[in-house]
Amino acid sequence: MAEPRPPLTLAARVLGAVLLILLLGGVLVSGSAWLNGQQAARQAYDRILLGAANDIAESVRIQAGTPIADLPVSAFQLLAQAPEDRIYYAVHGPGQVFITGVDPQTEIHAPEGGGGAGYFEAQLNDEPARFVRVTRRFAERDFSGPVEVVVGQTLRARRAMTADLMLDALWPMASAGLVLLVMAWMVIRTALRPLDAITADLARRDPYDLTPIATGRLPQELQVVLGAMNRFMGRLDGQVEAMRNLISDTAHQLRTPVAAIRVQAETAIAEPGGDASRRALDRLLARTRSLGTLLDQLLSRALVVHRTDSAPRLPVDLREVALEIMERDDHALLAPGTDLRLEIGEDPVMVRADAFSLGEAAGNLLGNALRHGTPPVAIGAERRGGDAILWVRDAGPGPVPTVMAQLGSRFNRSAGTQENSTGIGLSIVASVAAAFGGRVEMTQEEEGFRAALVLPAAQEGA
Repeated sequence: MAEPRPPLTLAARVLGAVLLILLLGGVLVSGSAWLNGQQAARQAYDRILLGAANDIAESVRIQAGTPIADLPVSAFQLLAQAPEDRIYYAVHGPGQVFITGVDPQTEIHAPEGGGGAGYFEAQLNDEPARFVRVTRRFAERDFSGPVEVVVGQTLRARRAMTADLMLDALWPMASAGLVLLVMAWMVIRTALRPLDAITADLARRDPYDLTPIATGRLPQELQVVLGAMNRFMGRLDGQVEAMRNLISDTAHQLRTPVAAIRVQAETAIAEPGGDASRRALDRLLARTRSLGTLLDQLLSRALVVHRTDSAPRLPVDLREVALEIMERDDHALLAPGTDLRLEIGEDPVMVRADAFSLGEAAGNLLGNALRHGTPPVAIGAERRGGDAILWVRDAGPGPVPTVMAQLGSRFNRSAGTQENSTGIGLSIVASVAAAFGGRVEMTQEEEGFRAALVLPAAQEGA
């Protein structure tokens, strides 16, 4: 099986296009030069024919009632300017009576009709030729009538003159085309030099180096391409960083719970029974639940980071997000018996985002309030100016200022944090807010402490 041909380089393609344009231009110029040369040759040799025919017609005189032609030397001098051509001349009186000519046996008759000088083409000894007819009318006492002079020559000199004129026009153009081709090659190589620099820069990079490529001094077309490439590399860098964080966080956070579960399982096995064994099993169950929550949060954060970069932005009503959180009834497992309220209005609260990511953020806001806040807890959505807000409020005072300043960072836990808290719930909320151009807002109000996801509002149906 034959190997596929390697694709042409960009320089070869552009140069091929330039060469094709020059060739097409050369064909057009050659055709124009040939037509112009043919017209110029025809005009020049038609004047020669006409001049010779007029000289012969002027030399005709009437003697004893008979027209006589004394052929002038000037006529033959004119026809001698095409030495390679065969010539023909004939003088006829009224009724096509032959008076004189180059060959009485060869008769070239002009088309009927027309007066004065007229050109026509015919065969001369099986060779194409061009002729001119000139008629001179006499009205004398002893002779009255027309005398017709026909002069012709073959087309060899005309063809040679046409070729010479075309070559004279094409040589400078061919030289100019060659110069333009060389200049085009130099311009193409200069224009593509930044691509060589970019290729060299990418080849020297570390496989994990996804920093943007500088576009300051590049042409505008390359800036557009590199801008798209830099944006793609930025998204890829975010995905790689999220993967690294997931691996690092998983390795860091699972080490302690797994070790504790092993120790508590060994303790439960070692205890023969009774209250000590019961307490060991309870601790083992709590640790297992804490580990499950941690795994759910880690996977949720990784999924949210991925979706916020890849999922399409669609119109989402924050009221629907809050209502869906209420309908899940997950709060019954987190805080059984807690008074949970839904506060939404009649008007839509629209944003352009990913509904799944917003649901995860809202779930973490609510879970944080249920675990650490004071009942009653409320969840709602509202529109405030250009902002669309999804919020959760509890009746407690909220965290102290030192903890408030660190909210949103991964694994941020205070001394009073419960064992089953992972410390990454609000970091998911912060990631969602940053992905969709919003922010996390923590405020202390009269009703209690409110944590809100604030996003740019969108028109309904936009």
